[in-house]
Amino acid sequence: MKAAIWSVFAVTVLAAGPVSVSAAAQTTAVKHADSKLDDRIESRISKDPILKNYKVDVSVDNGIATLTGAVPTEADRLKATQLATITGVARVDNQLLVDPAAPKSMRGTVGTAGQKTKDGAVTVGEKTKDGAVYVGEKTKEGAEKVAEGTKAGLSKTGEVITDAWITTRVHSKFVGEDLLKDSDINVDTADHVVTLKGTVMSAAARARAVAQAKEVEGVRRVVDHLTIGPKQ
Repeated sequence: MKAAIWSVFAVTVLAAGPVSVSAAAQTTAVKHADSKLDDRIESRISKDPILKNYKVDVSVDNGIATLTGAVPTEADRLKATQLATITGVARVDNQLLVDPAAPKSMRGTVGTAGQKTKDGAVTVGEKTKDGAVYVGEKTKEGAEKVAEGTKAGLSKTGEVITDAWITTRVHSKFVGEDLLKDSDINVDTADHVVTLKGTVMSAAARARAVAQAKEVEGVRRVVDHLTIGPKQ
């Protein structure tokens, strides 16, 4: 009888062992997959011309991407959800706060104070060749942006209003708009004049697209070349 009991116990232990190892392997695989998703989402956000300037934290657990931090507009919040919605993510839990005074992120900051880049760009307090002083800019590109900002002006959030900035903002205005969800709109900006091309589903959608574009800071005029009909 004892021999039979020990035999059953041994079979049970042997059967349970591989299951435990398999479960551990699955957990490790899930964590690895979550880490890769986290990196991909952060990379997408860091490449966005607007969101890269703000603190957007990403955490992926069991395929659920959680976004925390703060962004200046609801359109930016929706854009973050859009960027986090990638293959492998089951759901996006967007906990971002909308705050016009959202703190800027250090993501993408070039160099550190008091250091010169290899191309000889100036540091804080140093003068450029033309004698102008650009405080806080450490690269030639940064100096050019400040110079451009003097002409183009700054947004309410302190960003330089360039044609590229306007184009991005106009696109973000269209995100989440029910009237424009089936539209195919191309935005082109030159000298702060926005040209809209493509197709929308109705006259109301066309009017909405034009109105949204006009609301963006720095836009001088909107040229409407939109057509009504299905996507081409």
